[in-house]
Amino acid sequence: MEANPAQYDPRYLAGVVLFNRGDFFEAHEVWELLWMEAGPEKKFYQALIQAAVAMCHFCNGNGRGAIKLYKSSRDYMHRYEAQFLGLDQNVFWGQMERCFAELLAMPDPTRAVPIQEDLIPTIELNPMPDSWPEPDVYLHEDE
Repeated sequence: MEANPAQYDPRYLAGVVLFNRGDFFEAHEVWELLWMEAGPEKKFYQALIQAAVAMCHFCNGNGRGAIKLYKSSRDYMHRYEAQFLGLDQNVFWGQMERCFAELLAMPDPTRAVPIQEDLIPTIELNPMPDSWPEPDVYLHEDE
């Protein structure tokens, strides 16, 4: 799907902002609001949600949960074009793989592996949006 910055849903962008600042649980919350209404891109949003939760689990020392969601997220996202909604999957999954490398190499990731701060992935969009929303506006939208 060719991305047009004017067509980015503000909730998608808010989730990207939250993810990029390390607020993975909050990114998941915002993207979930979008996922509930989504059409053909529903599994793409589900992939983002699961990537954010994988990062939460990793940061909290839950290696097994992190790996499970990492893999399901990747599988969902790979159903889409390599460049979808402005996200380059090759770049994103390259970052995720580097971040998760030690955990992925473990035969049974039951022990906590500290996350390396400098390997935490970020999401870059191309084209970039004209402006970014204030993500906190979307955090308690369902209450």
